[in-house]
Amino acid sequence: MSPTPRATEADIALLLEGTYPFVSGGVSSWTHQIIQAHPELRFALVFLGSRRADYGEMRYTLPPNVVHLETHFLHGDTGAAPAPPRGRPGNAAAFADIDALHHAFRHGTTVASATVHAACAHLKPGGALPEADFRHSEAAWQRITEHYRQHCADPSFVDYFWSVRIMHQPLWQLARIADQLIPARAYHSISTGYAGFLGALLTHTTGRPLILTEHGIYTKERKIDLFQSEWISDNRNAFQRDPTELSYFRQLWIRFFEWMGRLSYDAADPIISLYEANRARQIADGAPAARTQVIPNGVALDRLAPLRTQRRTDGPPVLCLIGRVVPIKDVKNFIRAMRSVRTRLPEAVGWIAGPLDEDPSYVAECRNLIDSLGLAAAVRLLGMQRIDALLPKVRLVVLSSISEALPLVVLEAFAAGVPCVSTDVGACRELIEGQDAADRAIGPAGAVVGIADPQALADAALALLASPARWQAASEAGVRRVEARYSDALMFQRYRAVYDAALSPTLTKEPQA
Repeated sequence: MSPTPRATEADIALLLEGTYPFVSGGVSSWTHQIIQAHPELRFALVFLGSRRADYGEMRYTLPPNVVHLETHFLHGDTGAAPAPPRGRPGNAAAFADIDALHHAFRHGTTVASATVHAACAHLKPGGALPEADFRHSEAAWQRITEHYRQHCADPSFVDYFWSVRIMHQPLWQLARIADQLIPARAYHSISTGYAGFLGALLTHTTGRPLILTEHGIYTKERKIDLFQSEWISDNRNAFQRDPTELSYFRQLWIRFFEWMGRLSYDAADPIISLYEANRARQIADGAPAARTQVIPNGVALDRLAPLRTQRRTDGPPVLCLIGRVVPIKDVKNFIRAMRSVRTRLPEAVGWIAGPLDEDPSYVAECRNLIDSLGLAAAVRLLGMQRIDALLPKVRLVVLSSISEALPLVVLEAFAAGVPCVSTDVGACRELIEGQDAADRAIGPAGAVVGIADPQALADAALALLASPARWQAASEAGVRRVEARYSDALMFQRYRAVYDAALSPTLTKEPQA
């Protein structure tokens, strides 16, 4: 195992929550691409995870221009014994600044930059609001009890108290990380959330610019996660509970992530999304429109184009889902669709290519579903696969997700000449059908269907497989679209301009006291 790289300074500090280099997938692949595309820049990586036990070894070999790596885990044992609790009054002015920030976000009003600067300064080591004040001060207790009486729609004060404790406690750890991080000329966060909050702390403290790139909209993805989470309390009885409504504590967590998102947007410039619909969502969530821009993902055409001539024409038609085996990818939807495909095209097979270790219980459920539908001989869980070896064997790439951004796997499939059938999520419709009139004139590169509709997924796949002419037209449309709009060279050119602007000495601001 190579030693962890350490440095005393860097050009760009990448702030990474739950992704590269310990988790594989589209965002991590993109991060690896960006680092490799800028060999003249020195990158520091700050990885933020949930618990240490949730992550194994690194999934990527770090490029030589990664000069520094830090790993931090925000939940679980921090390694330090807590000091005995001691009553303390708390700084009333500091709590008032935090109250003003919460009030503005709760009511959707504009937040003064001075208020944001003050709140960030209070959290840093030596600031006016140390973690001990949050945990043990009379001022903190007064605010928690007051907010409970005013806003909490759940009868349990104990659950409310500990929810507030758990969600806010990592903020002081992030403040310590910001205080101790090696100097960087600019910061680049790959999400809002905790990584974006860390970026806000850093830019307010140092005056160095913060770049924000959102592949998906963090708050939207957390809403999906929170809706499915079983650990969040819901104390309503059977008569009070409406299955169409989120419990109060789920709403509390959502507002917390929205609060951190607004802080990230306030601090970042530019604010980058992958496609226009997500840019509009960022603006609706509080991002200043003038700071937003779109930079689509891109793929290595020179590496993937040769795969078109390696395509296999013998053997059964292969439909392949390429992605992590986790609920947000709705792998069960693909498995159910394969049942319908096999009924009408018995020789078809389904492959599921992606890591199997992120959610073992969901993987087990998928295996059980495969067995219960009698598909054990037809649908295989392959684990991680090299895309170059996989795509020449695949007739159709299938995405059955309930949420995506601009998935690299679709672009990789197009570059290799493989059409795609996808649920109508993220940018998938514009990738497959085209973004504007000129793009749509190229023709569809597959088909788009509704979410959680396995029959529609199967019908769309069968329609392409049943018509060689239609399949060929879709293959050619995908190639033309990815070559015109989604090359890695174009993406790197745009990020080179972003980094050049961020590293310009004239952009540095005076740090906040």
